[in-house]
Amino acid sequence: MTALVVAGGRTVKDHESVIAVDQIDPAAISDSGIDTPPEEPATSAIPAPAASKPAVHSRAIDPEMVAPPALSDNDLERVEPRAPLGDLALAGPPKPPKLKMPGDWNGTKLFQPVATAAGLIEAKGYAVAVSGVDVVKADETCGDAGKIWACGARARTAFRAFLRGRAVACTVPPEGGRDTISAECHIGNQDIGRWLVENGWARAAEGGPYVEAENKARAAKKGIFGTAPNLDGLPALPAASGPAQVAPDSILPAEGDAVTPPADQPAPAQ
Repeated sequence: MTALVVAGGRTVKDHESVIAVDQIDPAAISDSGIDTPPEEPATSAIPAPAASKPAVHSRAIDPEMVAPPALSDNDLERVEPRAPLGDLALAGPPKPPKLKMPGDWNGTKLFQPVATAAGLIEAKGYAVAVSGVDVVKADETCGDAGKIWACGARARTAFRAFLRGRAVACTVPPEGGRDTISAECHIGNQDIGRWLVENGWARAAEGGPYVEAENKARAAKKGIFGTAPNLDGLPALPAASGPAQVAPDSILPAEGDAVTPPADQPAPAQ
């Protein structure tokens, strides 16, 4: 028997007869050892579309790799920087010039200064009058609409509160003495003379650098240029039981390196 060649949907022609595929017995084909090929879907002949290559916007990073993979310039895309989210991200104004630190001043540090008057300092064996100001004595009085008030004592109290025992740097000679030295003084970066005049606790020296500051303090009626303090709400002073003690005028040693004795104690016996 002539061998049969089977094809789906076609007929097989022999030399003498034509046999239709529909007329073939499947049992006979299986007995003859010929397997029937599986039927394929109708769309199997359509080629699948090629997968599109995604656009690469950043380099691929492998956590197991130390160095980034070698990429060509065509694989990377440079984008514009993101706009800042607020004004804080923008460049700020230029920094102000660096101020001098306390150690940069050309002067001697006087520790634990004592203000004996507004503009007068004593410390470390020195008596220093702040340059550029007229010292307001502690017993000076000022008038306000016919009312006299102790503006000198008030100015000294304000100056002491400003110092607060902080170290003062003044341009003084190496050795101190009992003579008062006029010198420029600072606390940190703050000019002591300017502070006194600007707040009205001292007058500017004639032709000095603080004349304009005094004019502003007078116009604003600050310090000794202002009105007398209102003491109506304060209790009356108690009656004095005896003569008031007089404090020494200076804390510096007396002549001949002798220490000035306290006012409330007798002098030591010779």
